[in-house]
Amino acid sequence: MDAERQERATETIPLFPLQTVLLPGATLPLHLFEPRYRQLVVDLLTGAVPDRRFGIVAIRTSAVREVEHVEHVHGIGCAALLGESERLPDGRFDIVTRGERRFRVLEIHVSRAPYLVGRIEWVDDAPLPPAAAHAVHGLRRAALAAHTAYCEAAWHRDTWAAPEPGIEPGALSYLLAADCLLPLADRQELLEETHPLRRLRMVSRMLRREAGFLSKLRAVPAPPPELIQLGLPASLN
Repeated sequence: MDAERQERATETIPLFPLQTVLLPGATLPLHLFEPRYRQLVVDLLTGAVPDRRFGIVAIRTSAVREVEHVEHVHGIGCAALLGESERLPDGRFDIVTRGERRFRVLEIHVSRAPYLVGRIEWVDDAPLPPAAAHAVHGLRRAALAAHTAYCEAAWHRDTWAAPEPGIEPGALSYLLAADCLLPLADRQELLEETHPLRRLRMVSRMLRREAGFLSKLRAVPAPPPELIQLGLPASLN
C-alpha cells in the first residue's frame, strides 16, 4: 500500500485503555477523574475531538501499569460515542458511551495530546455469502435460546427482554453478549471475530456455558469490578 492509500485508510482518534471490552451497540458508563481524561471529555463536548468519538481498548494484563505501546493492549478495540455527560463540582465527569465500530490499533502516541492517541484502521464484518442464508435461522434460534437460558438463570424476569425480531446476525451476536456478564477474554474474542455467523455460534456457546455454571451454583453473577470502579487506578489511564 502506498503512502497516499495508507493515509486514506487510517484515522487518528483518542484512546482510553480499560480493563474491560466495549462491544458495538453496547452501553458503557464511565466515571472519569484523571485530568487527562477530564480534558478528553471537554474536547469531545467542544468539538476539538470531532464526532464525539474516541476508542476504548482492553489492556492485555493487569501487570501493565501505564499503557505506552501497542503491545500493552489488545489489537482490536471499539469506538465509543459520547452520549450523556455530567460534570461534577470537583471537575470529574460521569458519562455514558455507546459502542459503535471496531478498529485495529496500529500505533499509540503518548505525547500528541494530554491523553493517549492512536492511529487506527476500521474493521468491518466479512459479507455473508449467499450460501450461508440457510444457516441463519437455525443459528439465530440457538443463540436466542442460549440467551434466554442465561437470563433466566441470572436475572429477575422483569429485568430483561428478548431482542426484537429482525436484527441482522452480526448485530444480534453483540446484543446478546452485551446483555450478559461474560469474561473479558470472551468479549474480546467476540469483538475480534469478523464472520457474523461464526460469532453468533460463539456467543451461543458462551451463554450456554455460563448458564450452566449459574444453574449449578444456584447463584447470580456479580457485576464485574471494572463496571463498578472504572474511574479508579485499576483503569490505569
